[in-house]
Amino acid sequence: MSERRPRLLVLGASSGIGAGCARVFARQGYDIVGVHLDRRPAMPRVQALVAELEDAGAAVRFFNGNAADADQRAAVIQALQGELAPGGIDVLLHSLAFGSLGPFAPPDGAKPLRARQLTMTFEVMAASLAWWVRDLVAAGLLGREPASPSPTPSLDAPPRSGGRVFAMTSAGTHRAWPGYGPVSVAKAGLDAIVRQLALELAPRGVTVNSIMAGVTLTPALQVIPGHEAMVAHARTHNPSGRLTTPEDVGHCLHELSRAGTHWMTGNCIRVDGGEDSCA
Repeated sequence: MSERRPRLLVLGASSGIGAGCARVFARQGYDIVGVHLDRRPAMPRVQALVAELEDAGAAVRFFNGNAADADQRAAVIQALQGELAPGGIDVLLHSLAFGSLGPFAPPDGAKPLRARQLTMTFEVMAASLAWWVRDLVAAGLLGREPASPSPTPSLDAPPRSGGRVFAMTSAGTHRAWPGYGPVSVAKAGLDAIVRQLALELAPRGVTVNSIMAGVTLTPALQVIPGHEAMVAHARTHNPSGRLTTPEDVGHCLHELSRAGTHWMTGNCIRVDGGEDSCA
């Protein structure tokens, strides 16, 4: 009987860092489940990505829907329950990048940010991580049964992993950019959710970490006002003299998904080539 292939679930799978990580994990022997929200004009690009992942040897299952919608989340998880064995999700990547931009205190005559825009941004980019993890665990798809901590762990091999959870944060948690306030609030909240989930899921062998990538030329970046200046600054200040790529992030996350990283949880990990610390 052949060994089960590991499986990556990507929320926000069709472009940017989500797609780049899917490519890397597929080439490293993972099957891929993706949730994305794309309209008909974008579907040829999504279909090309699926074909690329399949050519790398992955079994691919994509769901086109709003990952932040409770009913659609439930439908995806129900479908996966019917297809996967318990613990069938080995790695979860939360890479949802949809939200509102704008100043909290706009100048006279400018359109004000509405409360529901801030609420929506937080729900999509932060709170949805908590609800996906909660429901995947409840469905038996993520994590092992809680085990009593061993006072004398084996020194020969790390314990069997219950899974890895990664969430994409940003330097907006500690820096301010014009118009970035709603996303900055969401990313700070996301980091807090990561710490709490790391505490709650440790008995199930699941690690939870947020990932702060360097400036990466993605569709999400290109809607930020003034992103051109961010790109120019990153190219000037990154020690390697270039931007971070989605595949840079994917390679790091694949390494962090190995069994030997079971004691690394509750962190915000920079994957930026030294960009943030050297800026």
